[in-house]
Amino acid sequence: MTTWTSGYVADLDYTHGFYRELTPELIRFVALAKGVQTRTSITYCELGCGQGFSANIIAAANPHVQVYANDFNPVQVSGANVLASEAGASNAHFFDHAFEEFAAEPSLPDQFDVIALHGIYSWISPQNRQHIVDFVKRKLKVSGLLYISYNTLPGWAAAMPLRRLMVDHAGTTAGPVTTRVEAAISFTEKVIAAQPAYFAQSPTVGPRFEKFKGMSRNYLAHEYFNRDWTPFYFGDVVAELSEAKLTFVGSANLLDHIDAVNLSEEQQKLLAESGDPIRREGLRDYMINQQFRRDVFIKGVLSHSVMSAREAWLEMRFALSTLRADVPLTVTGARGEANLQADVYGPILDAFAQGPVSVRQALSDQKIADLGWAKLMQALAVLVGSGHLQPCLSSKEEGKRRERTKAFNMAVCNRAKSSADLSFLASPVTGGGIQVDRFQQLFLLARAQKESDPATFVWNILKAQDQRLIRDGKPLDSPDDNIAELKERLSVFDEKRLPVLKQLGIA
Repeated sequence: MTTWTSGYVADLDYTHGFYRELTPELIRFVALAKGVQTRTSITYCELGCGQGFSANIIAAANPHVQVYANDFNPVQVSGANVLASEAGASNAHFFDHAFEEFAAEPSLPDQFDVIALHGIYSWISPQNRQHIVDFVKRKLKVSGLLYISYNTLPGWAAAMPLRRLMVDHAGTTAGPVTTRVEAAISFTEKVIAAQPAYFAQSPTVGPRFEKFKGMSRNYLAHEYFNRDWTPFYFGDVVAELSEAKLTFVGSANLLDHIDAVNLSEEQQKLLAESGDPIRREGLRDYMINQQFRRDVFIKGVLSHSVMSAREAWLEMRFALSTLRADVPLTVTGARGEANLQADVYGPILDAFAQGPVSVRQALSDQKIADLGWAKLMQALAVLVGSGHLQPCLSSKEEGKRRERTKAFNMAVCNRAKSSADLSFLASPVTGGGIQVDRFQQLFLLARAQKESDPATFVWNILKAQDQRLIRDGKPLDSPDDNIAELKERLSVFDEKRLPVLKQLGIA
């Protein structure tokens, strides 16, 4: 019997995450870093949007962009619509259509500048993957960009039997999904205790299972317990998307572009021998044992000239999303941790410490100009890839964007009174989301409401719900201890996080 769920876990809500790679400006920056010309985003589509939180953030932070998103779970779409309504996001449009139905939705624009899907490709049937390819072929503009992420081989090869072991046991257990996931984990622990040869001969599987045990059961159910679950070789995804006339641009994980932190000299030499870029990228996955890819494709590659690329880079703005003093001069790649040269990265970080600036403005600093063009571009890519630097929208119309993000962020902060589900706020500077936890949101809410004592304001909210803070693994029982802990957190927030949020237009 066929149901509307198509084998996907639908009786459990997905988590309310924001995925940075979905941000239009970051997707465009990936193309620029690979020397590919793109268009400004006006229409944006997210396929399989889950709770719609990422799509809502993008709509709030980009009021000039019409955002369309689908998820076949009507409960999740309803929740996305409620948040959009609370935030006054009239440019956010959500639909509970399956992929095949969505392409025929008459209210959609003829075509999109950006289509994005995060993780979905690995969790659906071959038929639904074909519907996605058909949708992209029909709905993506020429020069339009596709962001797609998926589980990858060979990185998942060793652990695929582990996933099958848990899914098969979950299928024999009655009750809600979370109960079945819990039972599968308990059963797997018994299997491991029996010392089967599979675990002994697959040394990476045990540590992966330990990570599973610490994950949200909702997350595990959606990520790994669907009927359809397929890790892909890179070349197979390229072949499927070629039907939609798409060409691979590069990884949305910018650190993947930096060979020095991922590959040995011998590995780099071997890859350089391959004249086929697709085969070379697939071979690279073997070198680093890739488990999850985040890829950008384009319909119709038009490469920048040297002059046009330089001009596009000069106009790019960037902003730090980490306090300058807290940005480490290290970066982690497939080969482990690597040190960053202080004489290269120090001046660049200093340039962005006071707020978002363009590359053209940064080059007015002689120390940065002396680095040379190639070294500067690589350093910016490394800082964006490490998550400390964010590509930004143009400063034009930023005032309008601030009005929209303020409404959205206040809607999220008000929800923080009763829930920690939404842990990102929208930035009118970056056009995406910035992580801000529940207590930080409540501190912002207190300031917005001109509360004289933010710590006590937050404590009164917690106390009314019989909630307590935890310190050193133990709950704090007395009101004085809770207020003291909140004051300490407020002090750290004011010193380290608030200045960054102000620069990003959030506070």
